[in-house]
Amino acid sequence: MKGSWRIGRVAGIDLYVHFTFLLLPLGVALQYWSLSRSWTQVIAGVTFILALFACVVLHELGHALAARRYGIRTRDITLLPIGGVARLERMPENPLHELVVALAGPLVNVAIALALALPAGIGQLFSSLTGIEPVGQGFLVSLMRLNLVLALFNMIPAFPMDGGRVLRALLARKIDYVKATQIAATVGQAAALAFFFFGFMAPAPMLILIAVFIYLGAESEAAAVQTRRLFHGIPVRQAMQSNFITLDADASLGDAVRALLSGSQQDFPVVEQSRVIGMLYRRDLLEALRELGEEARVSRIVRRDLTPIEVGDMLDVVVEQMTADSLPALPVMWQGQLVGLLTLENIGEFVAIQSARAKQRDRIESARPWFG
Repeated sequence: MKGSWRIGRVAGIDLYVHFTFLLLPLGVALQYWSLSRSWTQVIAGVTFILALFACVVLHELGHALAARRYGIRTRDITLLPIGGVARLERMPENPLHELVVALAGPLVNVAIALALALPAGIGQLFSSLTGIEPVGQGFLVSLMRLNLVLALFNMIPAFPMDGGRVLRALLARKIDYVKATQIAATVGQAAALAFFFFGFMAPAPMLILIAVFIYLGAESEAAAVQTRRLFHGIPVRQAMQSNFITLDADASLGDAVRALLSGSQQDFPVVEQSRVIGMLYRRDLLEALRELGEEARVSRIVRRDLTPIEVGDMLDVVVEQMTADSLPALPVMWQGQLVGLLTLENIGEFVAIQSARAKQRDRIESARPWFG
């Protein structure tokens, strides 16, 4: 996610913090300072927020590890002011698997609350017997309660929250997956509108922000499922571009500019000794031109952290990967050789052609005489 910083790696998954997340502890610090003028209270408030978001990370790890059980990798986890987002490579196609993955996060919060309940209960008993409140007692009780709130709040049946995925998984056991997604998305958007109304009336800016997040998330999920269904069962070879230009790693940025201006191709596979080493994207080329000039080598800016795709890979999986990683193009391989280039523009053309073919088939079918 753009505007995020990598702060570590947990269970083999990169952990990021979005820059907007910093507004949360800063806001808490300012609020505590304005109320108490005490640095001790400020530190306590910020520490509590950080502890709460440690629980959020564990919540997202619950999803990630449950998905790993079904062979689904988690790209990363990003912390935002309104919570965390675990980016899975894909959602499980089996509704039962999706149900398990969706429930794993809230169950982690319940487990944390139960783990905190024992020391909190002992502390309350000690306080009632002695009249002395143990240090950190209120901290533990508040953290326990908020974990229960997180679990319950996430179970609201609204995409992209866990409850929305649970609802879709339950519906998908009885009806078509796309239809189940549309129903869950509609419920999610209705919930978002309700949150927005209450947030506006309160007023509660955070609730309004959550409402916008839910509404857009529901819309995005419905569109993503439609896309996956459209490309399901279609191999990459049917949509790839077979006539394309490559660039040598030793070529200059000036050579890349001339290749860009000579035709319609905007992104180029980069080769070194006949071996594909990455991609040169138009956006990277333009940025490098401003900073390095035309004499710089392509090898300095080539994107090497890409996994080439194979001609037999399924288009729905690849399109989801390209969209999630904001990749406009990827090289296509066959038996170790570069044979094609898959671009989002090509995919759009493929969709248009498939749509035109379908309409032609429908027209022919409707024109055939019928004899009863």
